[in-house]
Amino acid sequence: MTSGRRGRNRPDVPIFLVQRMRIHILGAGAGGGFPQWNCNCPNCDGLRKGTIRATARTQSSIAVSGDTENWVLFNASPDVLQQVQRFPALQPARGLRDTAIRAIVLIDAQIDHTTGLYMLREHRQPHSLWCTSLVREDLTTGNPLFKVLDHYCGLDWHDIPLSGSFAMAGIGGLEFAALPLISNAPPYSPHRDHPQPGDNIGVTITDGRSGRRLFYAPGLGQMEDHVWAAMQAADCVLVDGTLWTDDEMIRLGASKKTSRDMGHLPQSGPDGMIEWLDRLPSSTRKILIHINNTNPILNDDSPERAELTRHGIEVSYDGMEIEL
Repeated sequence: MTSGRRGRNRPDVPIFLVQRMRIHILGAGAGGGFPQWNCNCPNCDGLRKGTIRATARTQSSIAVSGDTENWVLFNASPDVLQQVQRFPALQPARGLRDTAIRAIVLIDAQIDHTTGLYMLREHRQPHSLWCTSLVREDLTTGNPLFKVLDHYCGLDWHDIPLSGSFAMAGIGGLEFAALPLISNAPPYSPHRDHPQPGDNIGVTITDGRSGRRLFYAPGLGQMEDHVWAAMQAADCVLVDGTLWTDDEMIRLGASKKTSRDMGHLPQSGPDGMIEWLDRLPSSTRKILIHINNTNPILNDDSPERAELTRHGIEVSYDGMEIEL
């Protein structure tokens, strides 16, 4: 099997027996999803009326597996029940109560990445939950999710280190490494508008059998040297696609904050995501996720979507499959 520029051929193993890392996009939208329940921007209004060619998206979450039987859930969105129902691999039905979710990773403490834990409260044992100590602090004080879930299934918390790699019990073949990102903490955090290392992370997931790597960062507000190095080392980057322009929400009258103020690198403009992705090796697969309902790239026929296509950048959608 040819596994890419960082992998190794395995001539001793028939290609049909070699397992690959599999990534399933459960939700590709930003907070609120698309269409957002109370929004009548051109995208949301156009989707409801059928006047634009676009596809609805639930809120951002992915599932990753090294064997297609044991999965890591990255972020638990408010839409998690719908997402699990649409992806049967997460419900293998081996018993009266069952799940293939072996671990849950929270990349930050934002509502759209954590609220789904309430919907998963009927688990028969504590969820194996991975997040940084700062995220745990925010989810114990400002938004006391940890304390509430103690009354239900509970959480078996594991601290994510910000240096070095780590492994998860029951998740064979995959290695994980987190790195701090400059983004913004949620409104209920004491770090709001004053980000600290660990408020938000990116994660490199490496298939230990082939050496192929995914870099995942749905909330990326600023490109730093260590982030850029991780992106360059990846075979696929799944990164922040929240907003097209820095002033998108301001121009629409939806917010007084810029994209960067909210902790998201816009796609267009100087030092935007497109410029950075263009610098990656041509063999790197480039995919945007966490796409806000106002972003014109959600309109399949928009000039902005065509520009991404010219740059070889994909737009993720619910149900998208990636194999590395």
